Amino acid sequence: MDFIKRYNPDRSAEWNYGGAKWRLSRSKIDLFIECPRCFYIDNKLGTKRPGMPSFNLNIAVDELFKKEFDVHRKNGTPHPIMLKYGVSAVPFNHKQMDEWRDPFVGVSYSHDATGLTVCGGVDDLWQTPDGKLIIVDYKATSKADRIEKLGDSPWEKQYQRQLGVYRWLLEKNGFEVESTGYLVYANASKDEDVFDDKLTFETTLVSCPTDVEWIEPTLSSIQKTLESDKIPPSGPTCEYCPYREASGKKLLALHLASKK
Repeated sequence: MDFIKRYNPDRSAEWNYGGAKWRLSRSKIDLFIECPRCFYIDNKLGTKRPGMPSFNLNIAVDELFKKEFDVHRKNGTPHPIMLKYGVSAVPFNHKQMDEWRDPFVGVSYSHDATGLTVCGGVDDLWQTPDGKLIIVDYKATSKADRIEKLGDSPWEKQYQRQLGVYRWLLEKNGFEVESTGYLVYANASKDEDVFDDKLTFETTLVSCPTDVEWIEPTLSSIQKTLESDKIPPSGPTCEYCPYREASGKKLLALHLASKK
């Protein structure tokens, strides 16, 4: 019998806010910024957005990058991309690296002011000669132009917040962290004449300035939202809230019409 994954609209209470297993992940912080209402429905009421298909090619690239950088981590040597871009560092070799890279564990910190336990799984950490850490994230895409700098798209703003949260978590755990992180970008070419069972990638290193000043005010807003019984507003770009509202109204109208 084929396995069918079914959507569960009612998560176990232990995974909701106040439950023993609930934690505030980096992605949940980003959900709050995108749409406080979807965040509230997910984390307070236990009904998350329907899932998206896994980006298996991106996951494969991440795994291959991890293996590649781990060779240099073990040997204490710089990866060629560090030499190419003049980054004086080596992959950070620490006993907790596998734990920090696990998306279900990650780097965590209990924030006293709000009582929230914040966590996030990093892709990689590099270490400079003076012992400071550099936050690194792997990205895979396929764009026509060479990727050399951050743009101003919502995705790239999200990447900056992502690295900022990782920086904040590591600093709260006692590490010194550089304010500039990096994105290791693998950009697949579509200019080849044939597929021939392979993709051709160009790997570039894109600097990513990070900011942590927004994090604690955001945590305070999240805590107040979760403690409230008032439904928060929808995010201005959220597609899920208009869908729920429109479909709910249409179904209600059909229901009322059928009762006449």
